[in-house]
Amino acid sequence: MPASSAFELLRDETIAEISSRARLYRHVKTGAEVLTLANDDENKVFGITFRTPPENSTGVAHILEHSVLCGSRKYPVKEPFVELLKGSLHTFLNAMTFPDKTVYPVASQNLTDFYNLVDVYLDAVLFPILSENTFRQEGWHYELEASQAPLTYKGVVFNEMKGAYSSPAAALSKTVQQSLYPDTTYGVDSGGDPAKIPDLTYSYFKSFHDRLYHPSNSRIVFYGDDPEDKRLEKLEEFLGQFDRLEVESSVGLQERFAAPKQVAGTYAAGEDQADKPNTAMVSVNWMLDPVVDQEQMIVLALLEFGILGTSAAPLRKALTDSGLGEGLTGSGLADDYLQPFFSAGLKGVLPENAPKVEALILETLETLAREGIDGETVEAAVNTLEFQLRENNTGSFPRGIALIFRAMRTWLHGGDPYEPLRFEAELARVKARLASGEKLFETVIRTALLDNPHRTTVTLTADPEKGVRDDAAERARLDAAKAKMSETDIAGVIETAATLHALQEAVDSPEDLARIPTLHLSDLPRENKAIPTEDLTLGGTRVLLHDLKTAGIVYLDLAFDMHGLPPDLLPYLPIFSRALTQTGTANDDFVALTQRIGRSTGGIGASRMVSGTFEPGKAAAYLLLRGKAVPDQTGELLTLSGDVLLTARLDNKERIRQMVLEEKAGFESRLTGMGNSLVAMRVRAHFHEADWLSEQLGGISHLFFLRRLAAEIDSDWAGVTQKLEAIRRIVINRRTMIANVTADRAAWENFAGPLAAFFDRLPDAPANFVAWPLSTLPAAEGLAMPAQVNFVAKGTNIIELGYKPSGATAVAMTYLNTGYLWDKVRVQGGAYGASSGFQEVTGSFVFTSYRDPNLLKTLDAYDAAGKFLTRDIGEAELTRSIIGVIGRMDAYQLPDAKGYTALVRELVGETEAHRQLRRDEVLGAGVADFRKLAEVLGAAARIGRIAVLGPDTALKAANEERSDFLKITRVL
Repeated sequence: MPASSAFELLRDETIAEISSRARLYRHVKTGAEVLTLANDDENKVFGITFRTPPENSTGVAHILEHSVLCGSRKYPVKEPFVELLKGSLHTFLNAMTFPDKTVYPVASQNLTDFYNLVDVYLDAVLFPILSENTFRQEGWHYELEASQAPLTYKGVVFNEMKGAYSSPAAALSKTVQQSLYPDTTYGVDSGGDPAKIPDLTYSYFKSFHDRLYHPSNSRIVFYGDDPEDKRLEKLEEFLGQFDRLEVESSVGLQERFAAPKQVAGTYAAGEDQADKPNTAMVSVNWMLDPVVDQEQMIVLALLEFGILGTSAAPLRKALTDSGLGEGLTGSGLADDYLQPFFSAGLKGVLPENAPKVEALILETLETLAREGIDGETVEAAVNTLEFQLRENNTGSFPRGIALIFRAMRTWLHGGDPYEPLRFEAELARVKARLASGEKLFETVIRTALLDNPHRTTVTLTADPEKGVRDDAAERARLDAAKAKMSETDIAGVIETAATLHALQEAVDSPEDLARIPTLHLSDLPRENKAIPTEDLTLGGTRVLLHDLKTAGIVYLDLAFDMHGLPPDLLPYLPIFSRALTQTGTANDDFVALTQRIGRSTGGIGASRMVSGTFEPGKAAAYLLLRGKAVPDQTGELLTLSGDVLLTARLDNKERIRQMVLEEKAGFESRLTGMGNSLVAMRVRAHFHEADWLSEQLGGISHLFFLRRLAAEIDSDWAGVTQKLEAIRRIVINRRTMIANVTADRAAWENFAGPLAAFFDRLPDAPANFVAWPLSTLPAAEGLAMPAQVNFVAKGTNIIELGYKPSGATAVAMTYLNTGYLWDKVRVQGGAYGASSGFQEVTGSFVFTSYRDPNLLKTLDAYDAAGKFLTRDIGEAELTRSIIGVIGRMDAYQLPDAKGYTALVRELVGETEAHRQLRRDEVLGAGVADFRKLAEVLGAAARIGRIAVLGPDTALKAANEERSDFLKITRVL
């Protein structure tokens, strides 16, 4: 019987907006619904989604998401997920827990590899082993090293959520959500509250899977160019083993409030914030009605962009201009809920000014509803959304997975999965309503927000004692639990933990590992794919052209060499970059400029590219102005680019003060989310000019600079202006610029002439490059902040130790990251993540951990990593690691990303010959290459530099144990 007979075809339509033939099936036996999207996208996607509304905040859905990927009926190894990380060509491989669903998506460009991933994931979610030890490892367990030692909690999700709860932004987001939905599943934390996770039992954990991880409760999507009959055939292999089950998993509607509510709370703050006044976050939030169709969703999306989406948007501008806070909270539309919500707020607020923030938001909305939104703001919002919908640019994130999430907005709750995938007719109707003069947005502001009593105002105030109280509460709970234990119970805890450790250290049998489907080396392409590049000269300026199919869009990058800047000006570059497009120009204030950009282009923005190069000791450091437009708007793209580069209002004191405060507040709120990157950056800054500069522009040093700059603006504004003008005078120079264009041939031929004329507008002066000395940082430093977890980094320059890198280095590191570091630091140590990174052009090799309960133990693990690489490595392990590296080398890219990648390769001096050499070395990697890396890591362990971001208590405890080896600096 053909597999197709097991499925009932419900709908068969073409969705032009996503260039796909969409067929919706129902699996006859189980009722599972399957959406297949057939198109010519080689980046194939599969995703299975279960509706998993939690009943409490024990994190059961989140822990289960981790645990199903730790061994299944068909693949009984410790972690099939890790084996796939090692040895597949995946372009995406992960799982996500949301407040009402759990999603398991995979993607690959290789057909065989794709179906290998699908097979492992289907077996994982439908037939997981879910042993009690897996529950302990991924969720929580008691840890006790000796009978007299203090009892502790350990678990991957437990520590991940301790890190999340240390984040002020996450604390606010959680409180906002729970304030709006106190009576539904959205009123609990699907990720898990660390104070509640230890309440989760193994039996409830198992029953949650039994109830909800059933095909009858699933929604399945295939996307891409793989054959549809193979899709259904693969699904029937698994779904056919089940019968229909009536699953109660619906998400209930929250009953509406009769009147708005005020919610107050605190978030953890550093000790030195006790005397700082700007320590509150305020968010005003509305629960909306369920969205009934795509037209309504487009209206809400346009409203969000129109009043909050840019610095010039009226509600955002009113908040930032008010001086009541330092930057916006996580404001905007949250549309992945049955009843969406809308928020607006400020952080860095004087607690006594919290009511003023609420009043300002309501007053501004009342003014907008009464007097209307500026027509040019509406036009910019419509053009921007339309450009985004047509471009469908998801960056490195596979388009198919983005479509899964879009479809789930309706499909998850019994609606039409096709509805969110279309937009042409709905957008046309919205534009027609606006053209007719209908006060569309004003009406929505009135009905959905101002006249909506289901509103909460959440105020969270910084509390330097909160972290101490949380730690004390956890300690008291553990001590009380231990006090109730008999000697036999204590011995059992020790034995259980020891058993878990033994299982974690055990090696999967070769027979079980062989069950994991994998490619062979013979399946891998032997040659790199080159990006088409023409090196041209246009009016005396160098232009790199990439003739690619870009759906008619022209992408322009202007790269200006920054080496003419003296060191004292470098820290001002990030603010200068923002100021180019966010302060206005000689002819437009910043509101009018923002409107022009939104009306005429797909966006213009400044950024920076900093990297080592293949010329030893040299750095590539460029300021980039990046823009995009459809062909008939490229003239305006060039006009706008010239205006912002040459006439940006660098003397706009109030806007620049606002930007500095926003940058500072945003950096502080993101610390716990990017801690691993910050400590890695800090360590690398010791070794190379490029990494030193990166740390100055985006690391802890930059945070310290922003705090100084906030004061400098008031004490010496003339000096600040002079520095910003000096940057423009030095950097914006045609002679040190490279232009990069990604477009199809026809668009380029029409663009070349105007581009040459644009070049004539730019200054042309001799280049005068200067040297940038490396700053001195402590060899081992502790960066203190209010948190319950650590981010631990250690590294050195291994090229200076005599190591000669090759493509095989990446293979050995893949084996190290997915084997030793995963097992030692994550699985056994309880950290949420751990990895090593190597930069061939700078020589820096750095270990990092993420949301790590340990500090010294993690450093010890890093020091022993070299020894791991000396162990015997089987052919299968070697092959998997090689495949994993090739997968990253051949990562899927959209056309604009290809053009930018080619530019970066040119700037750092990476040739196609070198890339091919590295590929050959990867494919030829062997055990001897692992030994060479092991040898240098042994030497690095003795001299490596260290940076740790974490709680003051952990840093001080480490110093007590190891004789003050860390120099402690408070960051927050």
